[in-house]
Amino acid sequence: MMQGYRAQLLRFGADGTALYETDGLLVVDRGADGVARVVDAGSYGAVAARHPDLAVTHWPGRIIAPGFVDMHVHYPQTDIIGAPADGLLPWLANYTFPAESRFADPAHAAEVARFFLDELARHGVTTALAFSTSHPCSVDALFTEAQRRRLRLITGKVLQDRHSPEGVRDETEQSLIDSEALLTRWHGQGRLGYAITPRFAPSCSEAQLTGAGELARRYPDVWIQSHVAENRDEVRWVRELFPKARSYLSVYDDFHLLRPRAVYAHCIHLDAQDRALMHATRTAAAVSPTSNLFLGSGFFDYGAAQQAQMLHGLASDVGGGTSFSPFHTMLAAYYVGREGHTKPGLSLTPGELWWNHTGGAARALGLEGVIGTLAVGSEADFIVLNPAATPLLARKSARASNLDELLFGLIVLGDDRAIERTVIA
Repeated sequence: MMQGYRAQLLRFGADGTALYETDGLLVVDRGADGVARVVDAGSYGAVAARHPDLAVTHWPGRIIAPGFVDMHVHYPQTDIIGAPADGLLPWLANYTFPAESRFADPAHAAEVARFFLDELARHGVTTALAFSTSHPCSVDALFTEAQRRRLRLITGKVLQDRHSPEGVRDETEQSLIDSEALLTRWHGQGRLGYAITPRFAPSCSEAQLTGAGELARRYPDVWIQSHVAENRDEVRWVRELFPKARSYLSVYDDFHLLRPRAVYAHCIHLDAQDRALMHATRTAAAVSPTSNLFLGSGFFDYGAAQQAQMLHGLASDVGGGTSFSPFHTMLAAYYVGREGHTKPGLSLTPGELWWNHTGGAARALGLEGVIGTLAVGSEADFIVLNPAATPLLARKSARASNLDELLFGLIVLGDDRAIERTVIA
């Protein structure tokens, strides 16, 4: 049965253009697979006339918008947000690896998975590409909980057979066997997807990277996720470990790990050849501004990425990132955008920021047309925003004279209180 939802309506065109109705109607219908999809959307008057007997839920004063897409987040790092450290490598050693070693316990993994997915929903995130840990039970825990919620979620077992402490370090051959077993068990089950997940090049032997590349060859529709060029000390370390590689990014290319549906977090310290390689292989960057600012890693160069036509979208990178909130991520991206943009002295527009956390992120994940826009035929993951959730936000929203001012007020002043409802298709 079709259902209508009436409110202000924010959607996106395929080119990233924001489509906005002050009085809109979104019509969804649930298919045979149990997933609700958009069948019509636009102004209330026009859409209601096409569906005269439609049951309509009305949310006056609210905004319906696409659910947010988080391109890179670590569910096992939920409890180490805000852990102080001198930089990336000390933070991994002192906080990350000890926390992740606890995920050998299935009960602990399941409890954190429930809390993590609750937090995503509370902040309006309806799709995530997430890291688990090197323990297979951590993957099972997150997939099990996501499947129960009918959530679109992608994750995979972390590969790290060297330069990692006991408790998270895995064994090369078994790690690849476990990865394939998890892939065949979970990939394509409902709205779930598997990601081949080398932690980062320094943590993986050449044999493990070779095996990961072979898995990617055999399963071309799964995702690949890792990290690249986040921190200058990390870049120097990779140069020592892989002296024949042209660059950090090219290490992954040498092992056949760059392709569509491959997503690499950070991508800060790249050169023009790296960006051209990202574009040529349709590999995407997950931009994590709160994490990069928190760990002092550097600034993503939006201008160079745009000039190279490099796929990219926004990510929280919890727990290096400091918040699950897409509003906080978009605001940090606005700050960072001033450090590198094709328009000197300007940053990303509010519409560009919002696109990079919805439809643009979906495109970067290879899910264009599936999520992120509320286009007809797409899955009906959406959020209901309250632009008057706090007194200051209400005052700002009431004075907005156009869509950019309304969206930017939400970006600057919004948090989880502005997310009144998260609807999963």
